[in-house]
Amino acid sequence: MNTASIETVLGLTELSQLGRTLTHEHLALDFNKFFVSPPRKLEKYFMTTINLSNVGYVKQYPYSSRYNVNFNDNDTETAVIKDVKLYKQFGGGTIVENTSHGIKRDIPSMKRISQATGVHVIAGTGHYVESTQDDNNLILQEESMYNLMLKELTEGCVNYPEVKAGFIGEVGSSWPITDFEKRAIRATAQVQSQLNCPVSFHPGRNSSAPYEIMRIFREAGGNSEKVIMSHLDRTLPDKEELLAFADEKCYCQFDLFGIECSYYQLNQTTDMPSDAQRLDMIKWIKDDGKISQILMSHDIHTKHRLVEFGGHGYSHILNNVLPRMPAKGFTSEDIDTITIINPKTWLS
Repeated sequence: MNTASIETVLGLTELSQLGRTLTHEHLALDFNKFFVSPPRKLEKYFMTTINLSNVGYVKQYPYSSRYNVNFNDNDTETAVIKDVKLYKQFGGGTIVENTSHGIKRDIPSMKRISQATGVHVIAGTGHYVESTQDDNNLILQEESMYNLMLKELTEGCVNYPEVKAGFIGEVGSSWPITDFEKRAIRATAQVQSQLNCPVSFHPGRNSSAPYEIMRIFREAGGNSEKVIMSHLDRTLPDKEELLAFADEKCYCQFDLFGIECSYYQLNQTTDMPSDAQRLDMIKWIKDDGKISQILMSHDIHTKHRLVEFGGHGYSHILNNVLPRMPAKGFTSEDIDTITIINPKTWLS
């Protein structure tokens, strides 16, 4: 991997050309396995497409609409192209696409979207959580996982040899971490240590999960300074615990911007923070002298978060969050560090 360039779905691109970068998004994926039945008295509102009469319910219970969690149909791609064009219009340069094996990574769709919008798209490799894997993947041993990731990063992706992955991720784990997921983490560490490539992890919904992932990864030889730990806004809400985790020296990613519903359907014991609270969490780390470890994104993976379906879209951070940051004590240099320099450094 050339230190001055990165593999995108349309070929090598100089790192200096990436611009403002979202480091954790999805353009197409299969999230049907995370469907949750809606409250019985509201069932009729989830039996259709998303419209003005039900979008409020869908925002409250996003995983209870089968149409909403189906993020790889024609309606999704049409809406995503419109959305990514807006992202480009408002100053976005690059999207790091975190869909990995298990949730139906769609490289042809990534290419179509990049070609239609002019936005750089970087594909990942590796495996998502065990519950999304088919029987063939579940029996994979570390060597097979290692071989797959190494091939996709250096030669070309399975079924799409003309495209190379640009990073490993998102590598998913649940809680407790399963044997399959531990194998995936260790194999990731082996490839990362060989190629010095960037890595993105999805932790389980427990405050111990990020620490355990980093322990397994480091013990297998991985370099923590090339790692993103995703979803910290829903995983480590406590200030002292978050600052302690920042000492792991990995990137601390806050990637659920735009979700303003405090009810977290996938972990009802946790209150989802607001964007204002996310900025406070980022400020804690900045004030602790670790701004070079901060990343921001949206993790869009359901239709209702796209502009076409009444959502905030991929340009939400650019349009609605960055302008609020000076009032929270961030300078323009701080904003450029978080949105341009840190992603480029991680990808290098």
